[in-house]
Amino acid sequence: MLILLSFLHILEFKNSVIDWGHRLHDGLLNLEQLAKKCLIAQNCPPQQVINELDALRVFYNHEELTYIFNNFLQIETNPEVLAYIIKEINKLRNPKSLPILIDFLITKKELQKGDAFVNVRVLTIKAIANFKDTSAVMPLMYCLNDKNEHYKTRLCCAEALGRIGDKYAVMPLIDVVTDEDEKSVYLRESAAFALGMIGDTRALDPLLNILESKKGFINKFTFLKERIIEAIGKFNFNSERVFKALKNSLEDESAQIRINAIEALMNSEDERAEDLIRKMLDDKDEEVVKNAVIALYNIIGSDILEEILNSENFSQFAKNAAHEIYDEYETDDE
Repeated sequence: MLILLSFLHILEFKNSVIDWGHRLHDGLLNLEQLAKKCLIAQNCPPQQVINELDALRVFYNHEELTYIFNNFLQIETNPEVLAYIIKEINKLRNPKSLPILIDFLITKKELQKGDAFVNVRVLTIKAIANFKDTSAVMPLMYCLNDKNEHYKTRLCCAEALGRIGDKYAVMPLIDVVTDEDEKSVYLRESAAFALGMIGDTRALDPLLNILESKKGFINKFTFLKERIIEAIGKFNFNSERVFKALKNSLEDESAQIRINAIEALMNSEDERAEDLIRKMLDDKDEEVVKNAVIALYNIIGSDILEEILNSENFSQFAKNAAHEIYDEYETDDE
């Protein structure tokens, strides 16, 4: 019965579309009439509107759907329906949608008040980032620097700037990650991560300053330090100061920071990295030891596995990790 009703609904919708004869390429697409048919901006139950929008995909091509959804985005007000429209625009990913999304994010901000719209703004930012177009950098920086924005929105802006990778975003991101008055440490973490994605060496000194100044701090700054070490590991920038920072991080109270430091050293290609990582085979944390074995395997090869497995000088943690790697990568398939 449900299938029959759905079929009848689509058939009714199809007949309406055929009767209208509205096609984009003829310039006859009557958006006002189509919006009325789809219950846009009529304060109808959101799912009812979404069902009508779903049916559009049967009758319109990508270019037409882009045109329709771009226009509906500008007149709809319900957050659930807006979220659906933005997701559809993101799937289509037509360049013509980018200025519409940016306009929606910036100029329609005052109409997007309350927690119900936070997800809408986050989805908008993610959709904008997916275009990876540098024209979006300035609007995203504007939202990032607006402390009246919800922290989730600002966090998403930082990540988006990192994904786009434009150098103009570096200084604003540095300002965020170094702002001691910033209430959201999560935002500072995202800014650090974004700086690592961009890889501009201007960020190196500010990141190292934070890492050095927060040495010994746990709890609140633990995740921030983790993100900073991850970022540093992406720079591929060899300097004595970086090496020292990573070396000191191997003694941090946080196991995850020690793990991140091991990975960064593994990727550093510094000839001193092997000796430092070897010392981590005696770490009290099993995951740290496991990551040290993996790092040494990547640096040395299978010789380290044989050394660990055939010697009594290594912990059971190390032997277990060596066994796992050996079984997965060194045993021939039969």
